[in-house]
Amino acid sequence: MSEPPSPLDPTRASVRHALFGGTGAVRVWDLGARTPPFTAVLLCELDAGGRVGEHRQESDHEVVVFVSGEAVAYVDGRPHPAVPGTAVPLALGSTLSIDNASITDPVRYVIVKATL
Repeated sequence: MSEPPSPLDPTRASVRHALFGGTGAVRVWDLGARTPPFTAVLLCELDAGGRVGEHRQESDHEVVVFVSGEAVAYVDGRPHPAVPGTAVPLALGSTLSIDNASITDPVRYVIVKATL
């Protein structure tokens, strides 16, 4: 019996360039998990030196959990240094941008979205 394909297979990721006006590419794996109140669970990988531009949380509350690399998450313009294990909560209406602090390594993070 063959093993099922890995949900983290690189060919299963969608690639988004200059996300929200940022720089570099973000690979996004949709991990499913759509059970109320959760609307999405996404694994994201931001290129070395990349940036996700500022955007507003318009439909869901979010928690961003960093799992590898180093970054700075800006919530409503305030910096939050992020290393593996850092969780950054975002209330509905908050703004978020993410800068990868490394010019050599990607940063990985999980986004959990929920409606309340």
